[in-house]
Amino acid sequence: MFDFDQYLGFIAFLTILSIGFWLMIFLLMFVVPYWLGGNLLEMYKERRDAKKAKREA
Repeated sequence: MFDFDQYLGFIAFLTILSIGFWLMIFLLMFVVPYWLGGNLLEMYKERRDAKKAKREA
């Protein structure tokens, strides 16, 4: 069976693994779409401003 220190090490390993898993899920579900949406919006604004400057010139 496990000694107490092996048990604590196993619990620490599971905790770190779980934190990493939920952080990855959070980043994939919220941060990446937010980053992509903002990036696409900035590209759209730059193209719109370039077209406007080309028409005015």
